[in-house]
Amino acid sequence: MKTIASSSRDAIRASITRRTFLTRLLATGALAALPTHADPPPLRFGVTPVMLDDRIGFLNDWSDWLGARLGRPVAFVQRARYREILDLLLRGQLDLAWICGYPYVQHQEALELIAAPSFQGRPLYHSYVIVAADSPARALDELAGQLFAWADSDSNSGYLYPRFHLTSQGHDPDRFFRRSFFTWGHPRSVTAVAEGLADGAAVDGYVWETLARRSPALTAATRVILRSPAFGFPPLVAGPALPAAERARVRAILLDQSRDPAGRALLAELDLDGFAPVEPALYADIADMARQLARSDPA
Repeated sequence: MKTIASSSRDAIRASITRRTFLTRLLATGALAALPTHADPPPLRFGVTPVMLDDRIGFLNDWSDWLGARLGRPVAFVQRARYREILDLLLRGQLDLAWICGYPYVQHQEALELIAAPSFQGRPLYHSYVIVAADSPARALDELAGQLFAWADSDSNSGYLYPRFHLTSQGHDPDRFFRRSFFTWGHPRSVTAVAEGLADGAAVDGYVWETLARRSPALTAATRVILRSPAFGFPPLVAGPALPAAERARVRAILLDQSRDPAGRALLAELDLDGFAPVEPALYADIADMARQLARSDPA
């Protein structure tokens, strides 16, 4: 016959055994409730007002469309200038960005072309120099000593090409105008000329043509006096942080976007036909202008 003490010890052991079993059971259940893998991090996609100005609703829709096909969220990151986006991209804080051909050729060794937008059937665009519709100026030379607006210091159409053109005509672009300023956005440059805040501006021809369809009264207050040769359209590029497999997936999705009804609707919002595969040679003219300007710079 067991003593009272031994009976108590048996009860305690049984209690501990039951608690241990229940604890392990609960732990097993809790672990089973946890996801088997962490949610994928978002694809970080950089844009600037130089290309997309005040298009938050569009970016949300494009983010949803891309994310559904990638199987991971897409987070658009906006900054005021190309330089800010480029710095984030090179530091690995962005995966992908829509930049200009000018910063691309400056950092070509660190960036990979993903695709370029196709506008009016080609991945090409022009730089326009514009003046007010009632301006007497008929050529860039006639804007000497006037007030001029640049779009961005890392923009080909809004800075590099017009400076190259002036230099090729024997002018010093830093002394040609009475004063110049940056608007940090092609639509803002068009507005500056239309509202008399600048006598002239260098703008992206695609942006001007798109505004002519969407805001005809705005562009009707301006006039194009110089149209550049065709250049490679500002590309989408991948930075060092995006693995090769993900680069290939993003490229395939963008190149196929025009075949998807929802994708086509998004492209129509940008007045684009789709995205096209591109090679570095498409931006060779921009690289050549940058080199020539660097050689002509007395600094």
